[in-house]
Amino acid sequence: MNILKVGDKVPEFSAIDQHNKMINFSDFIGKKLVVFFYPRANTPGCTAQACNLRDHYSDLKKAGYNIIGISADSVKHQLSFSKKFDFPFSLLSDEDHNIIKIFGVWGPKKFRGKEYEGINRITFIINESGIIQRVIDKVTTKDHASQIL
Repeated sequence: MNILKVGDKVPEFSAIDQHNKMINFSDFIGKKLVVFFYPRANTPGCTAQACNLRDHYSDLKKAGYNIIGISADSVKHQLSFSKKFDFPFSLLSDEDHNIIKIFGVWGPKKFRGKEYEGINRITFIINESGIIQRVIDKVTTKDHASQIL
């Protein structure tokens, strides 16, 4: 699968967030957007990453960024994750992997010596015109906000 890269225009996508609200990519045209993909809600790395973004949310908003997290978790799991840690941003449920495929973040991974297919932890910084400005493919979960800023 090909990962979207700097200079690519992001295709339209839509998904339901943790509050059962339909979120459309087109809603963010004219705004800067951070789209972060994470493997699974409530796991240590994903929790550290999302909590770091929550803790620096005001700095990210001051810099003009809107934030969306995406995983293949169900809406119910996204809601539980969001409530547990009080996230101020939308977490989209992509159970059918449509958005995951659009961005090309599904692929081979290794964990404790085992290889498998899954969602790679990658963040895309998208400009007001819907063009990818940066791709962060080596995410530091505990300091992700500073990588973005």
